[in-house]
Parts: sequence; structure tokens; C-alpha cells
Amino acid sequence: MWRNWSGTESAHPVRVAEPRGTDDVLALVRRAREERTTLKMVGTGHSFTGIAAPEHTMLSPGAMSGVLGVDREAMTVTALAGTPLHVLNATLEGLGLSLHNMGDIAEQTLAGAVSTGTHGTGGVAAGLAAQVVGLEMVTGAGEVLRADAEQHPDVLAVARLGLGALGVLTTLTFAVEPLFVLEAHERPLGWDEALESFDDLVAAHHHVDLYWFPHTDRVQAKCNDRLDAPLAEARPLPRWRHRLDDDLLQNTVFGALTAATARVPAAVPPLNRLSSALLSERTYSDVPHRVFTARRSVVFREMEYAVPREAGVAALREARAAIEASGLRISFPVEVRVAPADDVPLSTAAGRDTTYLAFHTHRSVPHEEYFALLEPILRAHDGRPHWGKLHTRTAADLAPAYPRFEEFLAVRERLDPDRVLTNAYLRRVLGD
Repeated sequence: MWRNWSGTESAHPVRVAEPRGTDDVLALVRRAREERTTLKMVGTGHSFTGIAAPEHTMLSPGAMSGVLGVDREAMTVTALAGTPLHVLNATLEGLGLSLHNMGDIAEQTLAGAVSTGTHGTGGVAAGLAAQVVGLEMVTGAGEVLRADAEQHPDVLAVARLGLGALGVLTTLTFAVEPLFVLEAHERPLGWDEALESFDDLVAAHHHVDLYWFPHTDRVQAKCNDRLDAPLAEARPLPRWRHRLDDDLLQNTVFGALTAATARVPAAVPPLNRLSSALLSERTYSDVPHRVFTARRSVVFREMEYAVPREAGVAALREARAAIEASGLRISFPVEVRVAPADDVPLSTAAGRDTTYLAFHTHRSVPHEEYFALLEPILRAHDGRPHWGKLHTRTAADLAPAYPRFEEFLAVRERLDPDRVLTNAYLRRVLGD
């Protein structure tokens, strides 16, 4: 049985295979097409939705990992699509290179991360898909297709964030840049101060991330800035501080407290007030991936919506009002990030500057009532749900949210006319 990380999805594939390269993938796709069955590559299962859930043939990406080549003149790196992000990040560091931006975890495969719209905050390009400049995939029609700015640029445009609906990605080429030093400044703020200064913070810093603790007026701000400094001048967190703050407090202790409050909801508000009161200010600097990403061992459920940048603060205020009026007890912070507009058709930041609002619950706490309370608020602000996180949207109401939705469907019709790569989630969000 296959099960995703958060336990929200499971499946019983009929066939399981571990391809070692493009030829193996090609043979498996052609077999599924001839048998009129379906096939999915599953990644690491970090999506909360069933976007990768296999119905018949399941491909495991474990043997398709590693960097294939570096083009220092073009400043690109090509890697196998099953490579975990943390492996790519470590390899790039060794080469003196880095991605421009990334999300806050690095466990996903490259294919899974770009295909679901994984993003960071701020920068010139927030989403990983916007940093993809080339790819190779086996289409649902059983052909190997390579796409970049010169060959099949129309396919590249949509397949950078393809939801796994166009083909099985086998390699990805990313634009990279010289390794740089990133400084993080973390500090607690009051609710009013954080929201009133939000636009100023975003304008003043390269990357901004806010965490509001429900049932409190406390917000933790994390502002990351590039330093014009040699790597030797980076000042990472001392090992003891990293283990205390990030490993013990943010994972072990936080996990135990959120699990305990799931059984005693009345304890959530005072514990949130205590947790937020204990937040301290700290500044450190390191290579980018050690600042952007962190280990997350507490298993949770998540819904995230992308609203127009100018609607972000208003939507957050409405969400808080709804939470406070509901009587629900929410132990996880609400995360707020921003993204510049990009040109990826199914990116949640397609064509508009964006504010991301992310809502979480511990895996042992029913999430349905909380997410159902907030989703109408986010939809009313023209919100777009993250493809890999929980939501109730369907193709009928997603299509108007994306000006290039029909363009994506047209490419899908060309590349997977027999729907070899479909499953229940894709039928819901793309139609059949």
C-alpha cells in the first residue's frame, strides 16, 4: 500500500516498478497505454492531496537521483527528476552554486516539488517551477519529449508545473546562480505592528515570512537578506542553538504540545500565548539552503491559498475574525508569505503578485471544519489553492481563476490523450 506523508491519502497499486532511467519509464508508460490502465510516479508523498496517488501502476523514483551536468556559461544545472531537493542543494553548494529561492522543506523530489507549485517567499522568483528552464519527460502518449527555450517552448511553458498530468518527468534543468550568503533576522512583533508594517517589510527585505499564533496578538517575523559578503564571513547558528531552537523546541517539544492539546483543546490558547511569549530575536547567516529550509518532523495537515498581493492583509484579518468567532482552538501558527508574479500558466502566482496564507492542524486533529471555515473567505478574495495542499475546488471553478487554464488543457490533450497519467484528483481539478 502507498500512503502519503500526512496520512490523508492512500492507494493500493496493482503494479510497482522502480525505473532506472528514461528508457525504463518509456517502456512502462507504453505498457500502461497498451493495457488501457493508468500510471503515476509517486515522489516522497509530501503532497496532502491525492495528486500522485496511483490507481494501477506506481513508479518509485528512488533510482532516478543525482545531478547530470552543469553548464557554467549558461548557469544551469540538470538533474534527474527523482533527486530530493536536499540532495540537489548539497550538490550545488559543493559546486559553488545555488537556486535563487526555495520552500521551507527540502524532502520532496524535484519532479514533485515543481509539479505541485512548491514555492518560497519573495525574491525575483519564488516558485521552483519559475526557475526551470528545461526538462525531459515521457508523455502520456508514450514519447520522449525534451523542452526548453529552443525546442517545444510551448510545452516547457506549461510542463514546468504540470501536476503530473502531461508526462513523467525524467530530468529537470534549473537556472542557478553563484553561491551567496543569506542572513536571517527573526523577531517577535505584535499583531498590529506586523500587519501595519507588512508592506514596508516586504519592500525592505529580499524574503519575508510571518507566523501568527492564533488566539494571541503575537507574530514571528523572519526576514532574509542577501549579503554582499564572502562565504567565509557567514555566521551560522551555533550547533547548540540550532539543536535547542530548531530540533528540540520547534520539533520535539512543539510536536508533543500540539499532540497533547489535540486531546485538551481548552489548553490551546494559553499554550499559544506561552509559546509566542517565549519567542526570541536572533540573527544568523549561512548558505541559502540552510537558511531557507528546516527539518519538519511534526506531521500535520495543511491548506494554503494564494490571494492577490493587495488582498493579503485583509484576508488574514478576516480569517482571524472567523477563527475567533468559531470557537475552534488552533495550535499551529498561520504562515504568511509573498511571491512576485510569474508566467507559469498553472502557478498560483501566475500573472499577479501574490500573498500566500497557509493554515495547519496537527494530524490527530480533524482539519475539515477549520479549513471549511476559511476556504470561502480565501475564495472571495480570488484565491487559488496550492495544488499539493488540501482544498475542495474543482475544474469548473478553477478554470476562471487561471487565464491560461485552457492552454494547459490543450497541451494535456496532445500529450496524454488517453489519460494514462490521470487519477481521481486530476479528474476533479482538470476534468476528464
